[in-house]
Amino acid sequence: MDRYQRTARLGTCLAMLAFLLAGCGPQEISVQKHAAASPAGPQTKVVFLAGPDSHLPGAHEHKQGSLLLEAALRERQASIETVTVYGGWPTDESIFDGADALVMYCDGGDSHLINDHLQTFNRLLDEGVGVVALHYCVEVPKGSASADAMLNATGGYFETWWSVNPHWTAQFTALPPHPVTRDIKPFRLEDEWYFNMRFVERGVTPVLSAIAPASTMDRWNGAHSGNDTVRQLVADEVPQVVAWAYERDGGGRGFGYTGGHYHANWDNDNARELVLNAIEWVAARP
Repeated sequence: MDRYQRTARLGTCLAMLAFLLAGCGPQEISVQKHAAASPAGPQTKVVFLAGPDSHLPGAHEHKQGSLLLEAALRERQASIETVTVYGGWPTDESIFDGADALVMYCDGGDSHLINDHLQTFNRLLDEGVGVVALHYCVEVPKGSASADAMLNATGGYFETWWSVNPHWTAQFTALPPHPVTRDIKPFRLEDEWYFNMRFVERGVTPVLSAIAPASTMDRWNGAHSGNDTVRQLVADEVPQVVAWAYERDGGGRGFGYTGGHYHANWDNDNARELVLNAIEWVAARP
């Protein structure tokens, strides 16, 4: 290793250390509100719940990703009011009053924002609020009350020791007819596409499906990396669902999207517009 390589590696290590130290302090919760541009006619309220950024810049940029989506959403519809909460669960839960949709973009598992706020989250579901879950947010602890809530909200979730989270390039060659796929063309995109999700028995419509390459099974079996069941599915080239729409029996809609690891992927017109379509769809109560 020459001195230039050593310098580059040292710079990377220092950047990582600075990022980790920054994440050790208390996280302030901020709120941004944007009134609907057109006050006339019916209004739609969308709340974005963005967890703390948890990776180096370029990945898991929950705040910037949420701000990008909410700005694009307001451009599409002048009747939409948005509220973006960043850094954690809001201390003032009146933010959710009158919400038509909740878009969650945050870390999952034991750190998921709903874990300590299930009473409020379940109340929102009972009120018919639509839910969009993006990337790591689709994972909640296996067999927990949060898992029951996420299944109720979106019809599916990432279950450890069953689902997997490899990075791969998915080729979406065909899209089903659905309001979420309106004007979306087949596309290909590299991302950390989770698959082999745990789904409810009915009400789920696969929206994005692709055949995962054998390379997605290069890792050892583990809580997120693989198991014998999913290995056989990949070997048999069974298409894997990485985004889905859900209509709840009791009213309300949900959407799960396992992409969104890389912030730059929101520049992909098809990926971005698909998620915007989904937000509008879940916000329009059936």
